[in-house]
Amino acid sequence: MSDTRTQIDQLVKHNEIVLFMKGSASFPMCGFSGRAIQILKACGVDPRNLTTVNVLEDDAIRQGIKDYSNWPTIPQLYVRGEFIGGSDIMMEMYQSGELQQVISGQS
Repeated sequence: MSDTRTQIDQLVKHNEIVLFMKGSASFPMCGFSGRAIQILKACGVDPRNLTTVNVLEDDAIRQGIKDYSNWPTIPQLYVRGEFIGGSDIMMEMYQSGELQQVISGQS
């Protein structure tokens, strides 16, 4: 396993909620990342329980997360080690109430 893949694997498996995004929770650098943060806030996610990874700071992570999840776009949300999806899937799940259940552990 490459160092990048190992690093991503550790982040995903050792943090409750991880969002790979462009920018940070306080300063998203693209609309989709901003929307993902707003959805998580609407779900009641405490920012202290959210781990964000700015893919713009590391090209290896930026490409590596796409390979890791086999998902072509950023942002990407993981909850308790499970890949959830990008901002469109997050929005659909939020609107149906499913994302709130996944985050609260009731799924």
